[in-house]
Amino acid sequence: MDNINFKALEIREVDNKFERNIIEKEINDLPEGDMLVKVKYSSLNYKDALSAAGNRGVTKNYPHTPGIDAAGVVVEDQSSNFQEGDKVIVTGYDLGMDTDGGFEEYIRIPSEWAVKLPQNLTLKESMIYGTAGFTAALSVYKLLASELPGKKVLVTGPSGGVGSFACSILAKKGYQVTAATGKTDARDYFNNLGVNEVISRSEIDDKSGRMLLKEKWDGVIDTVGGNMLATAIKSTKYAGAVTCCGNVASAELPINVYPFILRGVSLHGIDSVLCDKKLRTEIWDKLAADWKIESLASIGKEVGLNNLSKNIDKMLAGNSKGRIVVKL
Repeated sequence: MDNINFKALEIREVDNKFERNIIEKEINDLPEGDMLVKVKYSSLNYKDALSAAGNRGVTKNYPHTPGIDAAGVVVEDQSSNFQEGDKVIVTGYDLGMDTDGGFEEYIRIPSEWAVKLPQNLTLKESMIYGTAGFTAALSVYKLLASELPGKKVLVTGPSGGVGSFACSILAKKGYQVTAATGKTDARDYFNNLGVNEVISRSEIDDKSGRMLLKEKWDGVIDTVGGNMLATAIKSTKYAGAVTCCGNVASAELPINVYPFILRGVSLHGIDSVLCDKKLRTEIWDKLAADWKIESLASIGKEVGLNNLSKNIDKMLAGNSKGRIVVKL
């Protein structure tokens, strides 16, 4: 392909400060990989905001272009796994971490990182889901594969991207969803997600020190970790299951073995980064078909590269709402 110029958001360290600028790059500037993709849409995630702020726990080397999600059209693929013109979704692996990500008009990646866009899903819709929607769907998948004893499921962190999508998918599948949140006044929002009950997160933050608590939940999707996860596990019914995918409350888990050896509770860790390609494809197919959210278009706010930096600032300040879709 010709060495054309294109636009990208670049994060560069200057005098111990991190600056964001829209720059022009060339195809030859891209990292090694057997697939070249023209990016049509990306999305803004908290991990992207951290990378854009110079967080070395996310991105080690700068200058860098964030964007852990990308959706676009294959320009060339040396592996022959895809054809020119195929529409693909790229999430996970090292995209946007230390490999330049979706906040640029072209990406070059290993072809195994890509999944073909399913029928009944547009490129923009795939980025409204993004890593958050994929993680939520993977959590639901693992939960339902556990053959829960009943239909009552607790979701923690339900106002976040993963929690919101999890609530909507579970409700669509006929489960009775309880949302544990610090935003109990936002009942209309949770009702629109299909939530049956809204409780204060303080109700699942038990500090009594008891080994087991009253059985309440057939299943739990936890996005926050810490003592709330421990409380949820202790409150899960016999043969119930819990998934875990976040640590915003804490990375520590103050738990004992009794829920597992006396109630047979299962705990499933959710990793959306290195998820098996076959399972990754199956999850995207579900998000495009029977798990597809009818109100998906209303969830995503579209911005361009020129407006991306101020949306990053809003996210870092905790003032971001909904899903931010980046049109390249």
